[in-house]
Amino acid sequence: MSLVFSEETHRNMLSRIPHRTGREISDWLRAVEEGPALFRFEEKVSWLRSEHNLAYGHAKAIIHEYDLRRAARRLL
Repeated sequence: MSLVFSEETHRNMLSRIPHRTGREISDWLRAVEEGPALFRFEEKVSWLRSEHNLAYGHAKAIIHEYDLRRAARRLL
């Protein structure tokens, strides 16, 4: 997985997603969790884009955040 934009840009993108989509980040993260068992980063991004009609940048930010939180849970 490679993140093309900076951490600051990622946080800014996340802060705009609820306004742009009408759904909170927690809702999107739950959708990814409950969605199909896809392994590759780009597969997850493509699924969000096609299933929920999200822009590429928003889908990428959601999946990146999902992966960050999942990795943090494994460390606990």
